[in-house]
Amino acid sequence: MKTIGMVGIGMMGHGIASNLVKHGYELVLFEHPGNQPLDTLKAAGASSVHSLAELGSKSDAVILVLTGSAQIESVLTAEDGVLKGLRKGSVVIDCSTAMPSSTKRMAQAVEAVGGRFIDAPMTRTPKEAAEGRLNLLVGGDAAVLELCRPVLESFAENITHVGAVSAGHSMKLLHNYVSIGMVALLAEAAACAQRSQVSSDVFVDVLASGGGGGIALERIKPYLLSEDPSGLRFSIANAAKDLGYYGTMAQEAGAQKEIASSVLGTLQQALAQRGGNALVPELASILNEFPGP
Repeated sequence: MKTIGMVGIGMMGHGIASNLVKHGYELVLFEHPGNQPLDTLKAAGASSVHSLAELGSKSDAVILVLTGSAQIESVLTAEDGVLKGLRKGSVVIDCSTAMPSSTKRMAQAVEAVGGRFIDAPMTRTPKEAAEGRLNLLVGGDAAVLELCRPVLESFAENITHVGAVSAGHSMKLLHNYVSIGMVALLAEAAACAQRSQVSSDVFVDVLASGGGGGIALERIKPYLLSEDPSGLRFSIANAAKDLGYYGTMAQEAGAQKEIASSVLGTLQQALAQRGGNALVPELASILNEFPGP
């Protein structure tokens, strides 16, 4: 694989793109108003197109880093979508967070035009994306993963083959439910601590040395101590979207989801209060503004 097309140059996608260029791949970017600035990528040798079909026709692999299933389906299957130009044998690598049932449909659509598909959603943050140290959860045929591995290793530190197509997206939703749920729990407890005259320093120190310690606390800690949300640059809007996807997945699987529904309700309430730009660590302040039942 020499030429890689990319759709979705946001905070995560920009880091992925910069590492692909750094590793010598010919990178073709889709021009879109939602992209981060492309100047540094173009200066490093990347080119761009305004047509998804053209991007598909030029690429040995197409990497998608999009908001969700609706955007993925549109990018792939629209009248001028990637599949209109995708070459036989090319691979679509979906690094987005998506509904597994949609992922299965999109894989079938890719295969119908002679392409191949893996879902490879990410964990970690834009910082690790820029450093080439993402974790990837891959669903799809093992042979296709091996074909794509050199590309993936240019921006990922850990690559886990989860299972068949859509298993990567299923695992990503499980991961995000657990990680977001733990941060939401800590935020609610922190809000209660403030109302109960327990200082943030004491709250953090006691949890860190006991059963509340761990990655979730470390990510929300800078906000609790100094209102710095950079420990988890993930919007409440995206968190609510992911929890909604998780709820649908659990319902389709016939699994319990009562706790997930409560977390989603908290996120939706915070979203209504502050809007789509607020970051997940800010839940600690937002929840402190809500009166108890």
